[in-house]
Amino acid sequence: MRPLLSPGKEDAVVADSQSTTRTRPATRQKRTEILKAAVDIFGTKGSANGTLADVAEQVGMTHAGILHHFGSKQNLLLEMLAYRDQADVQDLDEKHIPGGPELFLHLVRTAFVNAQRPGIVQAYTVLSAESITDDHPARAFFEERYTTLRREITEAFGELCAQEGVTDTGAVAAASAAILAVMDGLQLQWLLHPGVVELGETTAFAIRAIVTAVLNPGPELSSYARG
Repeated sequence: MRPLLSPGKEDAVVADSQSTTRTRPATRQKRTEILKAAVDIFGTKGSANGTLADVAEQVGMTHAGILHHFGSKQNLLLEMLAYRDQADVQDLDEKHIPGGPELFLHLVRTAFVNAQRPGIVQAYTVLSAESITDDHPARAFFEERYTTLRREITEAFGELCAQEGVTDTGAVAAASAAILAVMDGLQLQWLLHPGVVELGETTAFAIRAIVTAVLNPGPELSSYARG
């Protein structure tokens, strides 16, 4: 689960949902309480076993009250992911993921943190997979997320290559997409086989390998395929 690591659609989800309640601090506070409870409930039980009734009980509301604020369980899960991403960067400079080479370290740290919250990773994995279907309500959220993260990883590669004197940056676009694919793919494997796949360590290995391949490219694999 990317984790949501950057502003973009995530900010828009939270901003849009709160735009009508900017003059009502009590309502904003209640929504935040619900989101915190959702992180706790779904983080522990997962998106399938956790229920709106569980969330409602934790914040002293009714099931109908949760629906009043978020409309559906799916909407709550999406806003929970956006809230989680914002909470993850609250202690960082400018409340934003770092740029440059530090971004790669941040992604690795995020993987280690995600290993402690399987329910949230499960919700992210399920929603991201479902979002590929036409007209799915989560599609725009994940399209924007991937677009934003690919751009920011590409920019980080640009800074790193400049620092290292690497002028051949033709593989950066592929590397940026590959990092996200590896992170999400490893989360799926980890959810299926948590005792076999070490999420943090394996993610660190994969990102290091991709970064190394950009800085010190080896022979093209296509040459091996041709024989």
